[in-house]
Amino acid sequence: MQSFYDSVTNPTDVSFAAMLARMIAAMVCGGIIGLDRERRGKPAGFRTLMLVSLASAIFMIITFKLMQLSSEIYENVNPDPIRVIEAVITGIAFLGAGAIIQSRGNVRHMTTGATIWLAGSAGVACGAGYLVIAAMTTVLGFIIVAVIGALEHAIQNGSKDSGERSGARRDGKGG
Repeated sequence: MQSFYDSVTNPTDVSFAAMLARMIAAMVCGGIIGLDRERRGKPAGFRTLMLVSLASAIFMIITFKLMQLSSEIYENVNPDPIRVIEAVITGIAFLGAGAIIQSRGNVRHMTTGATIWLAGSAGVACGAGYLVIAAMTTVLGFIIVAVIGALEHAIQNGSKDSGERSGARRDGKGG
């Protein structure tokens, strides 16, 4: 079993089993990050974040396949995988920015945009074979979105409740 793990976590191993394991890992990471977003009915939920993470992993896997092919065909070629990561980050940032809405001076869905970016980073890590980094990213991201999100919600509801008890309203017009 250790050799399979070594295969999956070796970026230069582009065997079918290693690629499939990285893609599945990316889908799981994106899905975990998207669980709480889905539960809360946010714009980018379970499926969306799975797709973002999977696509990011696929771009990395293709990069390593192309690097392998280039080294087999050309002797003095030095492919640069960083360019692919930059392109993936740019595309994901575009998706995240599309999720952010400004309405009457209020910016909404910033967390949704951030989770899209986070799912993409987990996918890049999976595609590159850095499953431990992807797992840590996923766990920490889930804690931020679900646990800290619930805490934030409780704090906001607590301040609304205290405002209602004192007769104050958010619009400043009193009770």
